[in-house]
Amino acid sequence: MVMSHVAVLMGGFSSERNVSLLTGEVCSRMLESIGYKVTRIDVDRSVSTTLEKLKPDVVFNALHGPYGEDGTIQGILEYLAIPYTHSGVTASALAMNKSLSKTIVHSTGLPVAESKIQNRLEISQQHPMKPPYVIKPINEGSSFGVLIVREGQSIPTQELCSSKWLYGDLLMVERFIYGRELSCAVMGNVTLGVTEIIIQESEFYNHDSKYGMSRSQNIIPAHIPPKVYQKIQTLSLKAHLSLGCRGITRSDFRWDDRGKGLGELIWLELNTQPGMTSGSLFPKLAQYAGYGLDKLLTWIVKDASCCR
Repeated sequence: MVMSHVAVLMGGFSSERNVSLLTGEVCSRMLESIGYKVTRIDVDRSVSTTLEKLKPDVVFNALHGPYGEDGTIQGILEYLAIPYTHSGVTASALAMNKSLSKTIVHSTGLPVAESKIQNRLEISQQHPMKPPYVIKPINEGSSFGVLIVREGQSIPTQELCSSKWLYGDLLMVERFIYGRELSCAVMGNVTLGVTEIIIQESEFYNHDSKYGMSRSQNIIPAHIPPKVYQKIQTLSLKAHLSLGCRGITRSDFRWDDRGKGLGELIWLELNTQPGMTSGSLFPKLAQYAGYGLDKLLTWIVKDASCCR
């Protein structure tokens, strides 16, 4: 059997370039070991010309962040009629926008934290809501640009007013949710499992916890009550479907177990292109469900299509 020619898109020019290069290389090596012909493409502005000349059978999209998972590259691939992995144009754009995705999933019954959209200079002048709260860029991943304002803390004007700020002027301000960090993987229309992320040097799962030197531990399956575990799985699949996602996604949650009963469970966001590095959550959850990286990547490539 002749294996497909897979072009792996990686790198690009978002804040997550380095993570994308890691994901792309891990996936490229595994696909080659399976028997696929693989061409690595470090994406630049001429990517459409490169793909037209290369004519791959499938594009494996290993890009992260703006331009790579916000519908931009997906639109180019639709125009070129090259089957590609992960979600399509609309779902990618919606999921990448934290405000729009929250509005959509909340309309289907998912619990979300109260939030508002404000200009970063307006936020720097007065508290947009009573602390504690979180300031998040609307269209970034890997926790870039996320700021936590705790009770009794002043506004982080130095960061917000800096000329070096790279994450846009419109930001989402969201009520801070105390509790445990949980994440659930979805593959096709099936949930693979729930992991708890134990962060030892940060209050939330920030970029250093994911890819840097900060220590974090993943517990799979998460040691939480069965009803909470099942609810997270149900809500993750509901978010996946309500945003029109395809392929694989990962939904993140906070669970505050301090109150009565099952406590407060809040959906935070959905990632349409989870990382595939050695420390990434999705491959670990897939492994727990019986999908080694070779089997997982084979499924993702075979799932590729246009009109996603």
